Amino acid sequence: MDFDVIVLGAGIIGVSSAVHLQDRGLRVALVDRRDPGEETSFGNAGLIERSSIVPYGFPRQLRTLLRYARNRSTDLYWDYKALPSYAGWLMRYWWESQPQRHAAAARDMLPLISACIDEHDALIARAGAGQLVHDGGWIEAYRTAAALDKERVNAEVDAREHGLRVEPLDAAALRAREPSIGEDICGGLHWRDPKSVRSPGALVKSYARLFESIGGVFIHGDATTLRAESGAWTVETASGLLSAPNVVVALGPWSDLVFEPLGYRIPLRAKRGYHMHYRPTRNPLSVPVVDIERGYVVAPMEDNRLRVTTGAELAARGTPPTGIQLARVEPLARAAFGIGERLDAAPWLGMRPCTPDMRPVIGPAPRHRGLWFAFGHNHHGLTLGPVTGRLLAEMMTGAAPFTDPRPYRVERFG
Repeated sequence: MDFDVIVLGAGIIGVSSAVHLQDRGLRVALVDRRDPGEETSFGNAGLIERSSIVPYGFPRQLRTLLRYARNRSTDLYWDYKALPSYAGWLMRYWWESQPQRHAAAARDMLPLISACIDEHDALIARAGAGQLVHDGGWIEAYRTAAALDKERVNAEVDAREHGLRVEPLDAAALRAREPSIGEDICGGLHWRDPKSVRSPGALVKSYARLFESIGGVFIHGDATTLRAESGAWTVETASGLLSAPNVVVALGPWSDLVFEPLGYRIPLRAKRGYHMHYRPTRNPLSVPVVDIERGYVVAPMEDNRLRVTTGAELAARGTPPTGIQLARVEPLARAAFGIGERLDAAPWLGMRPCTPDMRPVIGPAPRHRGLWFAFGHNHHGLTLGPVTGRLLAEMMTGAAPFTDPRPYRVERFG
């Protein structure tokens, strides 16, 4: 049970990293307590978001902050009992969202975002997963003309600067494109470059099957049993004790369960989110649509279902699901997008692994030989899985990285 690399975590980041490492001639074991793609990677809106060139920053408008303080919005809900544990993280997030620092984060993330479609396309083709992916972009929908007019100008500037395609849609053009959208929506912006995935969990599983087909091994195991012993890393699994000189921590929001016992203090927190599937009452959407002014996404999924995904919920890990945001957006989505009866027994709850500076942690741990990190992708884990796997594999094998990895180093947190 000896390998060259053990990858802990079989979400999109871990699976993609395992594929790229196996491609480079290393013997790789992928370890997770569950099957691939069944945690955070399962429950998102299914976007490969090439147009997200600006990270989600902390709001700085007083009006927005006051709205969040009342804790009645659809795009953010917070549990007051969790605020003490989030306080320092939120302060750092606010500081990093100052205009100049926010712009720096966008510049640092651009090489990863720019390569996300090409890197996914390569794995999609090899995995034979083309039927899961739709090349139709996505739509930002607006309820007020003032918001649409303001964002149209910004979008057109961003599109010119970064070679993106965006098409403004008035109410008539929007409903000609998506007839099921109701009168509550006055127009939108159709970003053409992103792709959408009809089953994110199935896409991750297809990449995992690709990994196994090229000689990789997937094993159920407990990442928290990781130990450094005699110059190697070991972890306990259902198939016995694994050993390797290198280990990759790609556990998303659970990465702290491994790095904190090793002495690393990385400000990683989870933004929780929910989804529910619905039967459409109108012709279903052809592409995902975000209700920008209310902060939720409606996305077409397999089996003629619509998936509603919510904004952020701040609550401690282990806190029982609330479903508050989902209950708040259902009436809005029913009127605007024609969602019908619920198709799931209970809302799905997931956690987005977030750093306050809006950059992931990718690279070697400074104080432990053979320990590597790949987590903290905020809202764009699905988008950045394959490109992260490529960058990490290049670093681990001594190849020239396709982009400067220094913005993602763990040392930035001290």
